[in-house]
Amino acid sequence: MTDGEFDLLWQLAAAPDEVQSRDALTQALRGIEYDGIDRTVDNKIVALRKKLGDDSASPRRIITVRGKGYLFVPDTW
Repeated sequence: MTDGEFDLLWQLAAAPDEVQSRDALTQALRGIEYDGIDRTVDNKIVALRKKLGDDSASPRRIITVRGKGYLFVPDTW
């Protein structure tokens, strides 16, 4: 796991069962505002799901909430 992936996982796990927006995650991880185009967080989510064995077709551990962001579900571990 890369440092960036670990930092993202840590950020998500710090607020379990709470949707975190791409803007908030980008700000926390990169120190910049999300511009609506940057796919860094999305790409790291894909990599995390693969490494953690979370099925990308129907994820249970890190869930995409359309139009909102990402949700870390602690009970599925």
